Amino acid sequence: QVQLVESGGGLVEAGGSLRLSCVASGRTFSSYTMAWFRQAPGKEREFVAGITWSGGSLSYGDSVKGRCTISRDNLKNTVYLQMNSLKPEDTAVYYCAAGRIISVVTTTYEAWGQGTQVTVSS
Repeated sequence: QVQLVESGGGLVEAGGSLRLSCVASGRTFSSYTMAWFRQAPGKEREFVAGITWSGGSLSYGDSVKGRCTISRDNLKNTVYLQMNSLKPEDTAVYYCAAGRIISVVTTTYEAWGQGTQVTVSS
């Protein structure tokens, strides 16, 4: 099973940008669909973005569409989430997930990282 480690979170002012990274261990990374979710305090985990193994299909949650870009580098076993025009409501713990299809349903995914905190100040 693949293990995932996120990084890149932090404190940023509204309107700023961050790039999150998720590094996977294991030789089968390139076969996985990868996704980013986020969870704010008191709220359910929310789908942010997903990318198929080839990068040929992308999907975004409505709340981030037009402001975020997901990408991957299979040679580096890494998936990225570039976030621009950040808003205070983007504040959450961001999780990387690995699965077989892009889905907004958390139970679809086989592996999860520990998460990285993103805080956007107003």
